[in-house]
Amino acid sequence: MAGSGGYAVFFYEQALEVLGEAVKPYLQDGPVGTHVACHEVDTAGGFTEMTLRGTTNDGREATVELMVPSTMVRMIVSSQQDGAFGFRPRQG
Repeated sequence: MAGSGGYAVFFYEQALEVLGEAVKPYLQDGPVGTHVACHEVDTAGGFTEMTLRGTTNDGREATVELMVPSTMVRMIVSSQQDGAFGFRPRQG
């Protein structure tokens, strides 16, 4: 799954406990829960592979591939639009 937007990958609470400190640098907190924001997601096979893009401390572009067992993933949300990815309370 690739596109111009991004993805938010949410995990089961038990998965976050098992992954522990190793996953914490990649997590973001939001109003709807803790997730990994990534550019691409591959759900084929036993692992969910997430491609994250960022910059190093010295300003160089970097790509990180984070793979976790697919059974740890609770939900994947896709945002295929221009602008910032995020959540807000539903109006209604």
